[in-house]
Amino acid sequence: MSTTWLEDPWQVAEHDFPRYASSEQQLHFLLNYAVLAPSVHNTQPWLFRIVGSEVELYADRTRALAVADPEGRQLIISCGAALFHLQVAMRHFGYQPQVRLLPDLEDPDLLALVRLGPPEPATLLDHRLFQAIKKRRTNRLPFEDRAVSEAELHALERAVVQAGAQLRIVQDQKARYALAELIAEADRRQMADPRFRRELASWTHPDRLKSRDGLPLTARGLSEWLGSAGPLVVRTFFWAKGQLARDRQLAEGSPVLLVLLTSADTPLAWLTAGQALDRLLLQAADYGLSASFLNQPIEVPEVRNALRHWLATEAYPQVILRLGYGPSVPPTPRRPVHEVVLQHRHHL
Repeated sequence: MSTTWLEDPWQVAEHDFPRYASSEQQLHFLLNYAVLAPSVHNTQPWLFRIVGSEVELYADRTRALAVADPEGRQLIISCGAALFHLQVAMRHFGYQPQVRLLPDLEDPDLLALVRLGPPEPATLLDHRLFQAIKKRRTNRLPFEDRAVSEAELHALERAVVQAGAQLRIVQDQKARYALAELIAEADRRQMADPRFRRELASWTHPDRLKSRDGLPLTARGLSEWLGSAGPLVVRTFFWAKGQLARDRQLAEGSPVLLVLLTSADTPLAWLTAGQALDRLLLQAADYGLSASFLNQPIEVPEVRNALRHWLATEAYPQVILRLGYGPSVPPTPRRPVHEVVLQHRHHL
């Protein structure tokens, strides 16, 4: 079987790149790397269409989170991460990506066009970011009590700024505890909503189900012994209270919290945030750092406003991350490329 049609994109191997094949075949291969990007609840809310030497990236609204993400903000940020993964893969294999964001005002679901541009030798950074694609994991386990170097934090901040976004580094204990309080407040509001708990449960699967999207119980930090009862447990208020305490401990116990912001709060800004986030995550993985998301304050409008006030900023917080040194964790599953490639133009 051709590696272009891998059933598990995590198994993609760079030596299988079809160097002398058509642009369509090359792009199909490169999409194996794009789909390894992180996404909210591992919903993988992206669709692609290959036309000659160009890829169209679409938002897949059927995978939207109606309760947690009614505007589709996190959905588009997730697609922005996949877009950046794709560009990293193109550069590694010696092609210059040519990107147009939101190219069709009549079709807001068409998020980007990416052309396999002219040959261009990859830089050392291109290669390092590419090698980090398969190292990167969202790590929801507690981190070591070990400081992250200032030099690495400032390099991550520069990377985010180069990608068109802003980064706030929250490091001292008092500030981390204050941000943890905002996370806990947003958690309390979300977990009190049975619709939110149902939505979370619908993207949580027993590990043995071998689902290709969503989060296995162990990735959520739940015990595998819960088995098929796991999603039911997630629906309960009792579990919600435990999760709230756990999230707070993760926030307070992580050596660094990061808030990624953009100057606007539009679909274009969300795409920019997704690419900047992905650049940060890949560079962090290259440094041997682990990260996971604590986005609750951004998902609750009143708490998001309180977060802006606390940060004393006019910018819009888009992502909250915890960063540190974590234990190794397995990757979360991915759908194969042939399931996310459209044969015909996507219609609203």
